[in-house]
Amino acid sequence: MPNLSDDLKVDERDLALIRLLEADSRLPTATLARRLGVSRTTVQTRIDRLVATGLIAGFTIRLGEPLESRRVRGHVLVTAAPKAARAIEAALRSMPQVEALHSVSGVYDMIVELAAGSIEELDRVLDDIGLIDGVERTTSSIILSTRIRR
Repeated sequence: MPNLSDDLKVDERDLALIRLLEADSRLPTATLARRLGVSRTTVQTRIDRLVATGLIAGFTIRLGEPLESRRVRGHVLVTAAPKAARAIEAALRSMPQVEALHSVSGVYDMIVELAAGSIEELDRVLDDIGLIDGVERTTSSIILSTRIRR
């Protein structure tokens, strides 16, 4: 957990609540309250405040093994032409297979995380990425298995 500014008024109980929600965002308010030793109203008020201040940006799901195992995942390292990053980002945003885009330091400028329904679909997406104006070079890897996910 990053060190948060005192201006945001985040205490240890907020951080504990965030950790519980990160592990399972579907936990009922009553369960959260019991685990934190506070009332349900307190939990809901804290959640509302954390959402309003932007410390919690949303609630989501993580796919279970039966669905996740059907997806072909990969990483693409991208070298971009000077001043092309915004245009590349815009093009990648329109591709539903792109799960995340990271700006990085080093030899490459970006890392793209992909998920597709088949090897053929992933292959097409890799080709499409290589054709984006401003993409100078790509190096891709297919993820064979995920050993740790938090």
